Order: sequence, then C-alpha cells, then structure tokens
Amino acid sequence: MEENKVNRLIKKIAIARVKKGFSFENMANELSITPAAYRKIEIGETKLTVERLFQISEILNASLQELLEIGNDLFQQTNNENSIGYLQKIENFYQESKEISQNLVESLKAEVMHLKSEIEFLHGLVKK
Repeated sequence: MEENKVNRLIKKIAIARVKKGFSFENMANELSITPAAYRKIEIGETKLTVERLFQISEILNASLQELLEIGNDLFQQTNNENSIGYLQKIENFYQESKEISQNLVESLKAEVMHLKSEIEFLHGLVKK
C-alpha cells in the first residue's frame, strides 16, 4: 500500500478514535498494548498489521470499508462490488477465527482449573 494511502488510513483511524471520545490509553487498553505502542501506530512509527486493523475497527465500531474508504478513491478497484464482497469474506473469516480462538482459550482455562483441582485432591491424599 502506498505511504500516502497508509497515512490517510491512520488519519481516518485517529479521527474515528477522537469521535468516539477514546484516548491513546483507551485504545491501548483495548488492544492490550501500552499507550506508547498505540501512539506509534497512529504516528506511523509502527506498521499497522491486518490483524491490528481488524481489532481497531471492532473497538471503534467502524467497518473496514469505512476505514479503508472503499468506494472512494483510497482503494479504487475496477469492480467495487467484488472487492467489498471479498473484504466481507475476510472480515467473516477473521470473526470465525477469533471465535475459535476464544473457545480454545476457554477450553484450556477449564482444563487448567480441572487439573488444579486434581492436584489439590492429590495433595490432600499425600498429606494423610
């Protein structure tokens, strides 16, 4: 992506953040990074990854089409309907992957709790 287009995207994110009344600290907290790390994203010192862009769009309740200005001149495609459909598929894939990851984390947390209870039980038997 051209640098000018990236700068426009970052400005669009900053504007959406301010409209929502979010500070660097709010965004950093939601992204589980430091405020300094988030600031670096907004000033262009740190590259914005696709995954981070998805996270930011969720936090700001802004669609990727809106942030990327699809349909405007930022990402001109010969067939905008196809590009928007493709982007929607990517968003759906991201959401499904996120849900699978969250389910896996919850499953692993439950397994850890189960193993901790077994360890406590075995400690009790050893103490007798």
